[in-house]
Amino acid sequence: MHFASDNWAGAHPKIAENLSRHASGFASAYGTSTLDKALEQTFNEIFEREVAVFFVGTGTAANSLAQASIARPGGVTLAHRGAHIIEDEGGAPEFLTGARLQAVDGPIGRMNIDNLEAAVKGFRSGDVHAGRPMGVSITQSTEIGTLYELGEIAAVAALCRKNGLPLHMDGARFANALVSLGCSPADMTWRQGVDILSFGGTKNGCWCAEALVFMDPAKAQDMPFIRKRSAQLFSKSRFIAAQFEAYFAGGLWLDLARHANAMAARLANHITASSSLRLAWQPRANEVFAILAEETAAALHANNAIFYDWKPPHSERHLVGTNETLIRLVTSYATSAEEIDRFGRLIA
Repeated sequence: MHFASDNWAGAHPKIAENLSRHASGFASAYGTSTLDKALEQTFNEIFEREVAVFFVGTGTAANSLAQASIARPGGVTLAHRGAHIIEDEGGAPEFLTGARLQAVDGPIGRMNIDNLEAAVKGFRSGDVHAGRPMGVSITQSTEIGTLYELGEIAAVAALCRKNGLPLHMDGARFANALVSLGCSPADMTWRQGVDILSFGGTKNGCWCAEALVFMDPAKAQDMPFIRKRSAQLFSKSRFIAAQFEAYFAGGLWLDLARHANAMAARLANHITASSSLRLAWQPRANEVFAILAEETAAALHANNAIFYDWKPPHSERHLVGTNETLIRLVTSYATSAEEIDRFGRLIA
């Protein structure tokens, strides 16, 4: 029962097959191959406009290079206190940009718009001691499996535009959020005001395929140099393109995300019916968080249930009682209903 992370799941067979298909022969390097160019066009079609796409190997690289693209002296990016770029990137965004990240509070993984506005206003113009805001980053789906609704994204974007700040979206689980909201990629990004997207494929069935997408190519003129300087320009980038080719073909990426989300919903139903676990909050994508006694968590581990104990988010600490723990369970395209139901029998 593998619920540690969707990063633990292997590559989908169709993606593995496509990598093998492109493994032989010759193709021009550094993103100039026919396949690379074809996938750039596919991204244009998916987002219903011309975008600038840069393939990278990790989500950390995508998020950090996004920040590097907007960096300026004294710059500060505002993000939710529990955002991946603050909690889980090991300081990579700061290392690559020389800029800072500042936490903004908000319930269930999302920045409160009033808190964000107060944080922006907290910088006095010309105050070299405090620095200056250079951008805002949101995570979709969030680090605790919740979502920004389209109107909430638009509200953040409007605040960004009012203050001349670009809006970045960390979309490591972009597909899971997309199918949950039932909208198009364009609707969840540029139509709401998102400027830069970290587009993730690795957590949804790829080997290691991530992309940085600029909704306005004119804003990406420095990125080829930034990517090279940051050691993320792959010579054989056609192998990232090959993953995305299979990922998008026939809507596979959306089918994989729908399955992962459906397994998470099935898991949440078992937890709701359990007398020993309770949902911390309602999942909207493929991450489920539950609260249980520490001894119950240990017993589940002993019965080969693999999951992570999780630090309660700042605004949700009150939900976890004495001698209790919060756990995270993540489903993927490879999670089976039998696996979910086996876990359900353990907690019944």
